[in-house]
Amino acid sequence: MVAAEQALFDSGITVDALMARAGEGAAQLIWRIGHRTPTLILCGPGNNGGDGYVIAQSLYRHGVPVTVAANGEPKTDAARNARAAYEGETVDVLDAKPAEQFVDCLFGSGLTRAVGDPLWQQFERLFNGARRRIAIDLPSGVDADGAQPLNAVGRFDHCIALGAWKYAHLLEPAASLMGQLSLVDIGVALSGHAARRLAKPVLSVPDASAHKYSRGLVAMVAGAMPGAIQLSARAAQGAGTGYVRIIGGEPPAGLPADLVWEAGDTSVALADPRISAILIGPGLGRDGAAQALLQNVLASKAPLVLDADALHLLGPCHSALAGRTAPAILTPHAGEFAVLASAYELDGSGNKAEQALALARKSGASVIFKGADSVLASPDGSVTIADRNNGWLSVAGSGDVLAGIVAARLAGHGDAHRAMAEAQWLHDSAARLAGPSFSAGGLAAHVAPALAECL
Repeated sequence: MVAAEQALFDSGITVDALMARAGEGAAQLIWRIGHRTPTLILCGPGNNGGDGYVIAQSLYRHGVPVTVAANGEPKTDAARNARAAYEGETVDVLDAKPAEQFVDCLFGSGLTRAVGDPLWQQFERLFNGARRRIAIDLPSGVDADGAQPLNAVGRFDHCIALGAWKYAHLLEPAASLMGQLSLVDIGVALSGHAARRLAKPVLSVPDASAHKYSRGLVAMVAGAMPGAIQLSARAAQGAGTGYVRIIGGEPPAGLPADLVWEAGDTSVALADPRISAILIGPGLGRDGAAQALLQNVLASKAPLVLDADALHLLGPCHSALAGRTAPAILTPHAGEFAVLASAYELDGSGNKAEQALALARKSGASVIFKGADSVLASPDGSVTIADRNNGWLSVAGSGDVLAGIVAARLAGHGDAHRAMAEAQWLHDSAARLAGPSFSAGGLAAHVAPALAECL
């Protein structure tokens, strides 16, 4: 964001003009949210405070009873100019009284240490005394890049981001403090390697020449607990793949007629050149037999999805991913990520997105670091953040469903990052369509309706 703003300044746009864009855009949102609600705006000494003075003047022109609570004098030329243009009431922040609507422009995205007392005590008093609380760019007391609260920050009703999302808007634990999110476009252009927020994919209907193999054959390796791989297979069928084949072991009694199970020698089955993607991990187990199955899969030249038990077993043979020409995708939750981080000797520094990207680059595989703020990272530097996942997904088997969707999308086109993004969206949408308190089987049944929403 700093680089993007500097590019605007280099093109001839002034800091004052950019501050006016940001402040006026935020003010229009606040006006629509609160109309003439009495408003207190906390302004710090930097450019975030300057945005606050622009907001205050705009609301003042609309007839809003607005007061600015200033934390000292502005320290930048643009902020001083914005304060000079403000025609309404200004008080010292320590003398301010609560108002019905609280707008936080005290500190912005550059904060790296906690706000000290007595300023923070007064901040909390004014925050708690308001009925509606709005943060501009970020709540004060939050580290933008680390996505960590530096103070005991309360939950805002609304956060208005300026120019671009910051990590703290989308990554936990900071993201839960933001309330509703809005973004004000101020004309910045982000680089191609900037992290992105997950967007709804646009999928296509198979054309008239399509057949089951052109739509993708997904091979899924069965292990000690065959129920898990059946959940993955059901999800893959709903996610658009043409053919799902479960291989290894013996098929369980009552296998549905539309699920193909190929018993016998796994290595022979994996050699089928028509296979578009292989999934291993759900229900695999962690014994010697499971390790041998993983070794067979890693020797394949097909695109791979490694999930669950396969991630725990990958450690001793993690070098097998190096030099692969076909893509591989790893789908760890936090515990599995810790195992992989140890195997690849990562130092654990950075926020969740930075950690996921470090694993992707070190392993050569794309990564879905799962959670309430799932992060999708690829070795080329692409990062996508899927924030605010459905809380009902915290159910046994939901990861097996996601793995099946990932394998299906990867089999369809072979683009790992695109497959992860499509799968994450379909998984979240299936949870929404399934309603509250579903089982993993119920989640898998709603993958196809979620796919339909993207056509």
